[in-house]
Amino acid sequence: MRYDLVIFDNDGVLVDSEPISNTILADCLTELGHPTTYEDSIRDYMGSAMHRIHELVLERTGQRLPADFDDAFHARVFAAFERGLEPVPGVTEVLEKLAADEVPYCVASSGSHERIRVGHRKTGLDRWFGDDIVFSAQDVGRGKPAPDLFLYAAERMGVSPERCVVVEDSRLGVEAARAAGMDVYGFTAMTPAGRLPRANGYFTSMGQLAELLM
Repeated sequence: MRYDLVIFDNDGVLVDSEPISNTILADCLTELGHPTTYEDSIRDYMGSAMHRIHELVLERTGQRLPADFDDAFHARVFAAFERGLEPVPGVTEVLEKLAADEVPYCVASSGSHERIRVGHRKTGLDRWFGDDIVFSAQDVGRGKPAPDLFLYAAERMGVSPERCVVVEDSRLGVEAARAAGMDVYGFTAMTPAGRLPRANGYFTSMGQLAELLM
């Protein structure tokens, strides 16, 4: 293994949550008078921390989202997770391989700690991720595309940035990883490679990831 730490994004990389959450986000914004399609949500908000959604809506419309927007949105997302969230196909095998090879890994997500935990419990991935290797945008001042979250994860894991590799499926995440001085591989199951510029490589299924990491 050529890296000392593998940093996973969560939504869309570990848990297959992006179709669920972006459908609900588009619905929530549309209901509030900000017409948004599923495709709009994927393009504009995928990979964003909640504060960035608020900032973009305010910038574009001059209107602030309601104070309870985050709670109402997450209540709907968590209920949908309980009904149908699944792990990304093949990710368990990747985690088994890393554990067998004794390669450290962690998750660094734009989502809240609660969102990460709800998803991991539902999909059974909680057995692979203890609290000490779960990092959220809540832990830092700025979410992706700022490098803060990835740098924080590397520091907490005791690994220098140049020895880390990030696994991402969003443009914001790829930008954040490169800004942190880390290699990054783009997962193109949902996001075309053209929307993930500057990634060091691309893969369409988790079965291909091990080869890239080697």
